[in-house]
Amino acid sequence: MSNQYDLAKMPVKKLIETDAIKNKFAALLDKRAPQFLSSIASAVSLNPSLARVDQLSVINSAMVAATLDLPVNPSLGFVYIVPYKNQAQPQIGYKGYIQLAQRSGRYQRLTALPIYEDEFKSWNPLTEELEYTPNFHDREASEKPVGYAASFKLTNGFEKMVYWTYQQVDDHRKRFSKSGGGTEPKGVWKDNYEAMALKTVIKSLLTKWGPMTTDMQSAVTADEKPVEVDTEIKDITPEDDPNSIESVLNAPTEPATKSEVKPDALKPDITHDPNAGKQPEIFDGQQG
Repeated sequence: MSNQYDLAKMPVKKLIETDAIKNKFAALLDKRAPQFLSSIASAVSLNPSLARVDQLSVINSAMVAATLDLPVNPSLGFVYIVPYKNQAQPQIGYKGYIQLAQRSGRYQRLTALPIYEDEFKSWNPLTEELEYTPNFHDREASEKPVGYAASFKLTNGFEKMVYWTYQQVDDHRKRFSKSGGGTEPKGVWKDNYEAMALKTVIKSLLTKWGPMTTDMQSAVTADEKPVEVDTEIKDITPEDDPNSIESVLNAPTEPATKSEVKPDALKPDITHDPNAGKQPEIFDGQQG
């Protein structure tokens, strides 16, 4: 039986206890590594489907988030670890893209919001003029936006805006999202449609018109794609690591208990009130 096969089957909760994996994350996150490793286990607890995929792919997906210094707690909405067939893959949330843009120090303003029928007048893609009249009030959960808009202003004065209709966003989901595609939304798209719709327009805006920093390029490359196996983790042996696969697998296993993690909300914390039809500026100023 190969080490790689054993690692793929070992529960994430035990994988993160091995010295090899602890050292990998410590090299990236230093003192924050233990908390980050705990959040990986929490992410699996909140999404039982992740326990049924290659467990090493969960670790490698989390490694992508750690490299970008973004949390994997699904309730925060920066990076989701999602199952696809027998593999896990990282899915960057709209807050993740905003965070990476903000770190560049080149954005004076970055805003995204859903737009409802009683607010929308017209959109001119040539002049990028959106005739929009905010109508702030509580909305029924069944009321869908007619579209989503995102815009930014750089510190050098350059501005850009995009507007996608609801149908354009949904067509994009069906065509490009592996884990959330199909006729009906699945996975993260089913649970957090508005957040993923905002991610779609923000990603399009930033990657087509915004400065492409190294972190932004890495995020786009990794987003919703399988990650390669870390060969150093794959080749753990008893001689290399006293907490290796063999020693952990042979350790007594405690009876399975229900997870103590009780999420208050699986939906990410959206910075606007989804029922009010409004979106404050996500950040504004010279934050770096």
